[in-house]
Amino acid sequence: MEGKEEDVRLGANKYRERQPIGTAAQVPDKDYQEPPPAPLFEASELSSWSFYRAGIAEFIATFLFLYVTVLTVMGVVKSPTKCGTVGIQGIAWAFGGMIFALVYCTAGISGGHINPAVTFGLFLARKLSLTRALYYILMQCLGAICGAGVVKAFEGSTEYKLLGGGANTVADAYTKGAGLGAEIVGTFVLVYTVFSATDAKRSARDSHVPLLAPLPIGFAVFLVHLATIPVTGTGINPARSLGAAIIYNKDNAWDDHWVFWVGPFIGAALAALYHQVVIRAIPFKSK
Repeated sequence: MEGKEEDVRLGANKYRERQPIGTAAQVPDKDYQEPPPAPLFEASELSSWSFYRAGIAEFIATFLFLYVTVLTVMGVVKSPTKCGTVGIQGIAWAFGGMIFALVYCTAGISGGHINPAVTFGLFLARKLSLTRALYYILMQCLGAICGAGVVKAFEGSTEYKLLGGGANTVADAYTKGAGLGAEIVGTFVLVYTVFSATDAKRSARDSHVPLLAPLPIGFAVFLVHLATIPVTGTGINPARSLGAAIIYNKDNAWDDHWVFWVGPFIGAALAALYHQVVIRAIPFKSK
């Protein structure tokens, strides 16, 4: 009997629970290795099809993002009564839901940035080269311009301009400083969520993190829109603001346009700094 009990004890230790529950749902034997920082310039990228494919994915994703979200905004503005439309909550869901879907679709191709502020934050954290960062931002801006342009074609030039074109502006009740602060904090929330949801250290420890990454990112976008639509219309994405401003092309859109570049880039830089200095300093413990 003693020999059998010893075999049972050894077997229980050798074959661990394959379907752990709750916080125990981890990969205990998976070693974590810090990924090397991306070089500032990587010439080999320019001759790689995957580099250009990633840019195309960013273009298409940002195009679809602007098309759906600006069209949603236009529908809400067009309605004589907000109760007859999806309202602010619907606009927030359109932005957050599209980010969730598009990040899920493009994460394996380009990383699913769809936002120059996200790209900038990841560049500061040395997650991608300067070459790739600039290329992504260019493709994101072009996609946003085309997406807003298609909305204008559907709505008609007169109707589009009459309804504001979905352009970001600081509301009259707020100062430019308040608008800038809203953009900084809102982008910090988004980029910090991106870092946390895609952290390689967490992926090594928690097997469910990579699968669920698009969900918290999209939800962060949704929550930030709920909070800041009354302040700035919610930018937190310079490509989205640029695309709408270029197609709308009215003075009120350009007067505050700097807010929607400076704010998101400051917020992204702060999120990158916080993640690299504070969060990444926490020692990794494999369970």
